[in-house]
This record gives sequence, C-alpha cells and structure tokens, in this order.
Amino acid sequence: MRATFRRSTLSRLRGFPLSGDALTILTGAADYRRCLLEKIATAEQRIYVVALYLQQDEAGQEILDALYAAKAARPTLDIVVLVDWFRAQRGLIGAGKQAGNSTWYQAQHLEHDEEVPTYGVPVQTRELFGVLHLKGIVVDDCVIYSGASINNVYLNKLGKYRLDRYHLIQNKPLADTFQRLVHEEILPSDAVHRLDLPSPPTSRSLRSEIRQFRQRLKRASYNTDAGLTDNGELRVIPLLGIGNKNPLSGTLCDLIAATHTQLTLCTPYFNMPLVIKRELTRALKRGVKIDIIIGDKTANDFFIPPQEPFKVISALPYLYEISLRRFTQKHQAAIAKYQLNIHLWKDGDNTFHLKGLWSDERYTLLTGNNLNPRAFQLDLENALLIDDPKGEWAQPRAAEIEQLMRNTQRVGKYDELDTLSDYPEGVRTFLRRVSRVRVERLLYRIL
Repeated sequence: MRATFRRSTLSRLRGFPLSGDALTILTGAADYRRCLLEKIATAEQRIYVVALYLQQDEAGQEILDALYAAKAARPTLDIVVLVDWFRAQRGLIGAGKQAGNSTWYQAQHLEHDEEVPTYGVPVQTRELFGVLHLKGIVVDDCVIYSGASINNVYLNKLGKYRLDRYHLIQNKPLADTFQRLVHEEILPSDAVHRLDLPSPPTSRSLRSEIRQFRQRLKRASYNTDAGLTDNGELRVIPLLGIGNKNPLSGTLCDLIAATHTQLTLCTPYFNMPLVIKRELTRALKRGVKIDIIIGDKTANDFFIPPQEPFKVISALPYLYEISLRRFTQKHQAAIAKYQLNIHLWKDGDNTFHLKGLWSDERYTLLTGNNLNPRAFQLDLENALLIDDPKGEWAQPRAAEIEQLMRNTQRVGKYDELDTLSDYPEGVRTFLRRVSRVRVERLLYRIL
C-alpha cells in the first residue's frame, strides 16, 4: 500500500512532454566543456548560467570570454549569470587570504564594452548555513543540466577531472520556466546584487533582506502550469526545494518509497538524512535491489594526501567513510546476498561528484542534491525528474549507469573500509576531539 500511494503522489507532479531525441547525455567533463563553448558561441536569444561558482582560472576565463564574445557578436542576446553571493567573495578553502571571484568579475567588466551581468545570490545570512546550489544553464531552448560548477577540474581543462553527470534537454517550456524562476523569484529580491559592478553592499547590511528572500524562496516553485500530470508519456518535471520538508526532498523520499525492484543512487558525500536511510531500509525489506555509487575517500574533493599538513577540512572524507562503514555494517546481510551493493569509485587522482537517482525502469532524477542533511535543510536545490513510463529512454539511461559504474569496486564486507586507527595522525586526533565534545553530529548536519 505504501509504494502504491507514493506512486500516485509522483503521478500528480506536472511536467513537460518530451520526445526521446530531445535528451542527450554527455560522457565526460571535457565533452561538457566543449558543449558549453559551442552552445554559447551559437546562442541567438538567451544564455542563463546558474552555478555555485564561476571560478577565476583557465576554464572560468574561457567560459567568461565566450560569454563576452557572444554578447559582442549579438548585442541583443540576453545574458545573465547567477552565482552564490558568499562563495564569490571569498578565496578557496585552506588557501589563505585571497580575493574572491567577484574581484575578477569586476575587472572583466571594466575590460569590455559589453556587459555580462553577474549576480550574487545569498540564500542565508552566512555561507555555512546555506548556499545557492541550483544547477542548470539555459541556452536558447536548451537546458544543460549538470551538478558541476565552472572551473578547471569540473571542466577537465588541465588534465584532471571531477566526474559528474551531464544532460542536454531540448525543451522550450522547460527553458522558459528556468528563466522565469530567475526573473520572478530571484532577481527582484533586494538581497540579490550584481558582483561585476564595483562596491557591492556588505553581507551584514543585507541581513534583513536575505531573511525575507529565504522566506520567499520557501514558497517558490518552477511554473509548470503548461505541463501535464501523468499521461503515460515521457515527461520532464522541474523541482525546487529549500528548508525542511521541501517538495524536492519529499519527491526524493517518494521515489525511493515507490521503487518496486531496482534502485540506483549516487552521492559524493555519504551522509544521508535519517528519512533517506529509513526509506532505504524499507526498500530492502520489500526486496528492492539497491546499488549505491560513492566516491572513495581519496576521490573526495576535500581529500588532502596524508603527507601534506593537516587541515580541518581534510577530515571530511574520513567522516563520510565512518558514516558509510556504519551503514554497511548495519546492512551486512543484504550486502552478503548482493541485494545491497556499495560501489566505491576511484580513478587515479581524479575526483567524484555524482548525484542522482534511478527508480525501476521508469524514473531518472538529475540533481545537484547531495542527499545529505545540508541539501535537505539549508541549501537552495533543484532537480529534473524524467518520467519514462514506456521505456523510450531506456537504452541511454542504462548506458549512463554502466558508464558511471566504471572505475568502481564493490564493497563485499563493512570491514573492508578503514577505521579510525587506520587514519593519519592529524585526522585521528581531530575526530577523537570532536567526538569527545559531541560536535560530530553538528558536523554531519552542516557539511
């Protein structure tokens, strides 16, 4: 009864009709970079870039140069860039005092006659408690969706890559509703300001406006009035969520609860909310086969080699491994009979950033949501749910999963994962300290 109820809940979501040839999957970060540059160069009407950050490095410069060149070639082109307000105004974590990307945006603005307006979007009064985690680039009537931000490693510019998912969806109603959200729910806020212009207001001066903006976002959603509920055809459903019990988080739980036979999910940071763990346990009891793709701790973007000086941020991959070890120990019986399969990904010194979910042969979720408490409670997140009741997209879908499984190794027993005694001394000392003062639970909630 539970699964039947959840299935009916999913069927009431409104989405836009799709044809199978409107969906394209790119297989790697280098292809994604080439695609972005080609799409920007040939854009005729609009380019909307929404990302956590646009970094000042070779790949970031390449993308920003392309945006300015497109504007110069077609002055009527509507270009908007949205990035997180706080992330854009600080340097890299652990890199000492640095000017943020906003300084670079302002310098680029002065160098060009054209304008590429770049807005900083604050979704909380402090970065620690919430960031702009929306994904999606609109170029004319195409939505390019990936969990990747824009920098060298996400775009495989200098020989290293961070593995993600990359989808192109040619659908005008979807592109329109992405643009409408920006114009109707984000840009009108007094909390949102351009970062490519000199002297943006201070974060402290915007505290009241940011709080009001966050409350407004909790009531916001993608406009799907022109969409359809379940009609037995291929559809794409845009979802938005921020704060506790938001629609996106609810849909994630519904997808797991509605799964009958096969569930596959991936996350770079194994720190699942309790509601997700409960639904996974219930799914196992129903006999669902579950595959979870996770990055090895050494493939985590926060990992620092043991021979380098310890930094607090470098403890995060070990915290995630501790969480994974507890989960696998609890479900060892399901692992032993191959009902639950944990796949650890590692490919040299490249890193892992996969997010998403596949339910049975029908639903595919594209998202930047990390399936962790932060994503469920703090950050502004979005997703695209592809509903494929006839299996029209089955072959590309299966091929993507197969490709993502490359460079993975199955965990056969929980004790194959390292324990505290195996960790570098600096990590051991830090984790013992936070455990003594009971900070560990707080860290799991916000990181």
